[in-house]
Amino acid sequence: MNIPRTSFPRIVIIGGGFAGVALAKKLSKQEVQVVLLDKNNYHTFQPLLYQVSTGGLEPDSIAYPIRKILKDFPNFYFRLADVEEIDTQKNKVKTNIGNLKFDYLVVASGSTTNFFGNTEVERHSMAMKTIPQSLDLRSLILENFEDALLTSDLNERNALMNFVIVGGGPTGVELAGALAEIKKGILPKDYPDLDTRLAQIHIVQSSNCILKGMSAQASAKAEDFLEKLGVNVWKNVRVTNYDGKTVTTNTDLTFETATLVWAAGVKGATIKGLDAQDLVSRGNRLLVNEFNQVKGYNHIFAIGDIACLVSDEFPHGFPMMAQPAIQQGDQLGDNILKLIENQHMEPFSYTDKGAMATIGRNKAVVDLKRWKFQGVFAWYVWMFVHLFFLIGFRNRMVVFVNWVYNYVRFDREARLIIRPFKNKHKV
Repeated sequence: MNIPRTSFPRIVIIGGGFAGVALAKKLSKQEVQVVLLDKNNYHTFQPLLYQVSTGGLEPDSIAYPIRKILKDFPNFYFRLADVEEIDTQKNKVKTNIGNLKFDYLVVASGSTTNFFGNTEVERHSMAMKTIPQSLDLRSLILENFEDALLTSDLNERNALMNFVIVGGGPTGVELAGALAEIKKGILPKDYPDLDTRLAQIHIVQSSNCILKGMSAQASAKAEDFLEKLGVNVWKNVRVTNYDGKTVTTNTDLTFETATLVWAAGVKGATIKGLDAQDLVSRGNRLLVNEFNQVKGYNHIFAIGDIACLVSDEFPHGFPMMAQPAIQQGDQLGDNILKLIENQHMEPFSYTDKGAMATIGRNKAVVDLKRWKFQGVFAWYVWMFVHLFFLIGFRNRMVVFVNWVYNYVRFDREARLIIRPFKNKHKV
């Protein structure tokens, strides 16, 4: 990998997400060598992926070059690599571009979509965890309406204009709200010769409420917002199969659709060599102690979505969101330096800063520690928080200008089919 030898301890970080970047920044000016490995050369602001999928933003608005984030930091190296295996005996990371020895290893590989073993659904549905996946979904949505113009079969036309979103968490709720606004304000103008009123948007949730991790007040208000936007919310319904045309459930309810978006869950992206059964918890996450050390190792750590730190308050680990990842990365930087100096490390303590979700124009729900509120003010809070955590001044300005333009004009300029997408598994 052409990483220079040094007398400083070498810390290898796998993953350039929220956790990996926070840790690299913490260690950036210390007497250590930091090597960050990622299969992409950019950091993705995942909370806004749904806006790329629905034409509200271009992908470069929510992506930022990893090299630029840490360009002024000494002893930092980035390599574009796909990590294939971790050799814990020889303290070596094996990648598609070569091998690299480490003194300390931090796994921050994040998460992937969890289809819960349903291979048929995985084959035919759309996921939305990465920028390429979001661009594919954007192309498919627009292509479906183009195809709907061409068919004389009413059932096929309806299926092309129907959207089923599986999962009522923040991703599913925000995507449904965005699609509903497109149906209301954009499709009639773009497709005047198509009766877009027939388009249907469905959210299918296996439990008895949406936004399950938020308060009952937020859940009820979000459902009310969605229903007023024309979204059909189906609770206590579990999707059992999707063959590319028909969605079947554990009830007598079925849907005919050309687009099923799977937002029902995520799982840790484990790596060969650290995927033994005794190291992995529920959700395919690596078991770590209060110092984020992987079970059985003193010099190997895991942070972010891939890490499962069990506590009384969080028996299944911390929520797989940005805040726990950022906080873990920040504190682990201090702890690794203490470990190098043979000092006592500090146990990780998560500060819950709340949760929020937007359901569209002037509609959002916010749960803070002391206050819970919904509506227009919550929507402004949601926008401010997301702008604040975006990396890079340009990205913040571009997103802000896009939001203002979209709000004033009730438009989404990025509804472009840049790279046509066809699911090769569709029947």
